[in-house]
Amino acid sequence: MTLRYLFIYIVLLVTFDSYSQSYKTKDSLVIDSLNRSGYDLRLIDPEKTIMLGQEALNQAKKNNYKNGIAESHRTLGIGCYYLGKNDKAIANYLISLSTFQETNNLVGQAKVYNNIGNLYKEINYDKALYYFQKALQIATKLNLQDLIAGHYLNIGIIHYRKNESALALKYTQLSYSLFKKLGNESGIMFSLQNQGVIYNSINQTEKAEMLLLEANKRAKMAELNSVVASIDLTLIDIYIKKKDFKRADSYLNEGKNYASVGKDTKLQSDLLKKSYQLESKRNNYKQALLYLQKLYTQDSIELQNTITKKFGLFEEQSKFEAREKKNIIELEKAKTNRIIFFASIIVLILAVIVIFLLTFSIKKKAKTNKLLQQLNEEISLQKENLNTINQNLEEIISERTKDLKIKNKKLSEYSSHLSHQIRGPVATIKGLMLLQKDALMGDKEYIDEVSKCINEIDNRIININAVLNNLSEPGLIPKSVDKENIS
Repeated sequence: MTLRYLFIYIVLLVTFDSYSQSYKTKDSLVIDSLNRSGYDLRLIDPEKTIMLGQEALNQAKKNNYKNGIAESHRTLGIGCYYLGKNDKAIANYLISLSTFQETNNLVGQAKVYNNIGNLYKEINYDKALYYFQKALQIATKLNLQDLIAGHYLNIGIIHYRKNESALALKYTQLSYSLFKKLGNESGIMFSLQNQGVIYNSINQTEKAEMLLLEANKRAKMAELNSVVASIDLTLIDIYIKKKDFKRADSYLNEGKNYASVGKDTKLQSDLLKKSYQLESKRNNYKQALLYLQKLYTQDSIELQNTITKKFGLFEEQSKFEAREKKNIIELEKAKTNRIIFFASIIVLILAVIVIFLLTFSIKKKAKTNKLLQQLNEEISLQKENLNTINQNLEEIISERTKDLKIKNKKLSEYSSHLSHQIRGPVATIKGLMLLQKDALMGDKEYIDEVSKCINEIDNRIININAVLNNLSEPGLIPKSVDKENIS
């Protein structure tokens, strides 16, 4: 009974942790909904994304909902990323990645790898490509078409920035095909924009213009302010190349308005550069100089911010990696302790089983020995009985053999007696019959003589039977009988 309860305890101990993590409550559904809403607002209102992510995180911690905690940190990281707070973004992403790895959530890991790649795509192309490819490997393994399409798009951006236009177009077109197949409007819009940017870089301005105008229209319909402004940047460049300054100026003003509404300082700075380029092409050097002065001031501030962001990004990652190493060591210790604990339980169970088996074996052996002893006693008794029976049989056989010898001897004498003793009276009867036949003897005399012969034969037969049945008699015919018969 104790052994059974011990097994039940072990099973409950092993399954409790996984059960508590996987059990979905109503609160966890609310947490998931908050994170989804925050993610959907990332391009429109990243500050709202952070607010919803923080609310989701508080509830997830309260309910110890690990996947909810991981996704909340990812949502916070996305909000920080769109506000240009890369140091806070990477800190949240790394916590999210660690938690998703703890729960073995591969989908979550793929998304975070993609997010980290987006952080590095402005400052370290190789590192960004490394994270995008890790994300793509997981998405391909799980056959998550939407994620695969997004990773293709980001990989295409990195190849574009590395001046690898052919690879950039290949991945961007793959992304567009998948997004179109899935009916993902945001994905289609970004794919069109990126293709337009790539075609513009290789001087296929007509194709670039067509793709960017379509992307611009879709972005406005979706009310994605920052995306509209970023598309306008490339359209301005196209119209400057075509010396269509009027349209360039139109999209410049549009871009400034959308960047201002979207509170995107980087886009505002990029549009200021386009203002300088436009006025330079118009030969309006006075205005161009004013833009250049503003640009110089902003570039100094932006450079300082970029250096600060890079430093913050690398510092946060280094801190996190140091914490992760410490956590790994602690996890390994905990894992070792758990292994020792379970090993101890297993050894205890085995010891109990061995003791039980030994006790059972000893009891069984004692019982077997007792049975063997009883069997030995029975066999000994049977052996004694057999010896007695054999001895009696030998005596019986000896007596029977002796009797048979006597009987055989008497039978031999009987045979001789028949041939000598019985034949005499028979021969007399035959002689009497001949005399009677020839009428040489009277009837009365004949009958008297025959009667004597018959009585003699009868006496001799009786004598023979008596002697045969009396084994103490040494001979078949007693002397007294012989003498009487002779007389």
